Amino acid sequence: MIRYKRVLLKLSGESLMGESRFGIEPKMLNHYAEQIKELTEMGVQVAVVIGGGNIFRGLQAEAAGIERVQGDYMGMMATVINGMALQSALETLGVYTRLISAIEMKQIAEPYIRRRAIRHLEKGRVVIFSSGTGSPYFTTDSAAALRANEINADVILKGTRVDGIYSADPEKDPTAVKFDTLTFAKVISLGLSVMDMTAFTLCQENNLPIIVFDINRPDNLRRIARGEQVGTLVEG
Repeated sequence: MIRYKRVLLKLSGESLMGESRFGIEPKMLNHYAEQIKELTEMGVQVAVVIGGGNIFRGLQAEAAGIERVQGDYMGMMATVINGMALQSALETLGVYTRLISAIEMKQIAEPYIRRRAIRHLEKGRVVIFSSGTGSPYFTTDSAAALRANEINADVILKGTRVDGIYSADPEKDPTAVKFDTLTFAKVISLGLSVMDMTAFTLCQENNLPIIVFDINRPDNLRRIARGEQVGTLVEG
């Protein structure tokens, strides 16, 4: 039995770095491609939003003397590079994909058209959304929340380095307590960091669940699709 039939997987660009300081580590890229392939073989419709922090972060651009808006667009270009890499890795495994960009670049990616994106999902293709929202001042978290709502996804799966949401950073505080489930209101009242507030509010207003989980465990995506308790579920 599949609990979630259409999911949006949110990956950070940094997750592609592996042990490297920047760029894309082939081992990590293949790891994610294989996990996504498993989902499609189960019959799950998969959309992906991937960040670009492993290549360029718009928020850091001002420190280099680059205007914020220009820096944000540079960050969007970085997400296209990551999207192209993931598309190539998936197609090497025999998974049909479509790379879709919020900024038109017809030689590389399809423009974002909601109905076309949904049709790709219905045909079993993995859809990779790149270029964020296409506008500056918005993060890829916001893009994930926006696209997930637009394609009527059942859930946002946010892959991280830790196995859920904790009361504090578990990598720094050994006394941090993990939550299995949380409400949107509880996340806000406790001041927990799940997604940026724009993205989080968009999910809350549309009652779109978020699951925060450890993306590095090979079986986690499969277990989530089956409805098993993995990571932390935020809903209600």
